Amino acid sequence: MNFDVAIVGAGVVGNLIARELSRYDIKIAILEKCNDMAMGTSKANSAIVHAGFDAKPGTLKAKLNVSGTSLMPDLCKTLHVPFKPVGSLVVAFSEEEKETLNELLDRGVKNGVPGLEIYDRAKLKEVEPNISDSAVAALWAPTAGIVCPYELTIAAAENAVINGAEFIRNFEVKSIKQENGLFTVSNGEREITSKYIINAAGVFCDEIAKLIGDDSIHTTPRKGEYMLCDKSIGNLANHTIFQCPSKMGKGILVTPTVDGNLLIGPSALDIEDKTDVTTTASTLASILETAKKSVPVLTTREVITSFAGLRAHCDRDDFIIEKSTKNPNFINVAGIESPGLSSAPAIALYVRDMIIPEMGAAEKPGFRPDRDEPVRFRHMSNEERKAIIAKNPAYGRIICRCETITEGEILDAIHAPAGARDVDGVKRRTRAGMGRCQGGFCGSKVVELLARELGVEINQITKFGGDSKILYERTK
Repeated sequence: MNFDVAIVGAGVVGNLIARELSRYDIKIAILEKCNDMAMGTSKANSAIVHAGFDAKPGTLKAKLNVSGTSLMPDLCKTLHVPFKPVGSLVVAFSEEEKETLNELLDRGVKNGVPGLEIYDRAKLKEVEPNISDSAVAALWAPTAGIVCPYELTIAAAENAVINGAEFIRNFEVKSIKQENGLFTVSNGEREITSKYIINAAGVFCDEIAKLIGDDSIHTTPRKGEYMLCDKSIGNLANHTIFQCPSKMGKGILVTPTVDGNLLIGPSALDIEDKTDVTTTASTLASILETAKKSVPVLTTREVITSFAGLRAHCDRDDFIIEKSTKNPNFINVAGIESPGLSSAPAIALYVRDMIIPEMGAAEKPGFRPDRDEPVRFRHMSNEERKAIIAKNPAYGRIICRCETITEGEILDAIHAPAGARDVDGVKRRTRAGMGRCQGGFCGSKVVELLARELGVEINQITKFGGDSKILYERTK
């Protein structure tokens, strides 16, 4: 268990860093405390690829946002990840807010964001017919888009593993010792050694840094609650619709998703508990009421689920990507809140350039930049479906009726590099259980398939690892 680089945290940033480093002839470990990747911020966010006009000029957020957004379309195409360049609109509802739009436009120009334009009321109504009659103008950003954040995270990890990285799940870092130029990292039961550590642990970055005596980082969890609506109203918004931002973030948005749903949120509340992802009826009601300011026809009738995510807000109000003063081989990648997803491809390159020249590592001649394209039966033509069923009948057995997900797709998810080991892992990779019934019909079959393919008893299958067992005892 000896490595050149150990990455702590298997979110979108950690896994894209792993993918970038896997181009080189070095040994890489991705250490994740949970049973799967994308278990933190990367599975519960707005899924927006921001254009880059919001960040303060001169900050890492501004630089890496614009760069990361430009890289995102080709990266998603290479890794076979859904991405849609829908563009975004920041809507003003008063003359005062129109001044905010001009400020954002000016900031965006300074940041190098292309194509920004102020739409008047008539143009805004033309592109967004369901927008409120109270809207007076909007800032149009054509380079913004939407992506599937957890699928991007999974794809990056799969690609890194294909190229030799090792994904080590259920490894919660509890101690780090430094001796003879090496780190010894332990979870209390197992140890690995590494020459470099990249701290990409999200809201826990400050706690990981403290394990080497670095107390320079303070991370505050900023909780955001969301509502996800059925695909039947996915066309209520053609673009990502923002309201004017505040000091707590970009405000309540209404946006389509890459899978055709409609997403509303998030709230923004600084909390202390780094594991609190509960939702409350009062907060969700407030989110809906605020969202109706943009799109008045919204109701709770088509809401199929709600969820919350935590953003890693740091006191410096910027990304922290730097060598620790306690050890230059320990790299902090902290405070990666919005626009962290948009910036992730550029962050990976930034970290690569910090350590690869020092290591003197050569590029691998056989590096593979992509992964096998996942079968997405729901998007296939009838001719394509017939052909794939002829090759493998498992693709002809529908498991999730809401999303048209087949047994073959679930088996692929389980047996993929760093594949699914629990029900939520299958869900993130295939969408089985993400439809209107939220797994009410397909959940039991997914459990059976996991038990069969992993060769374990059915009561060993969990929802998301740990003690989240679906079944505990067999009934008589």
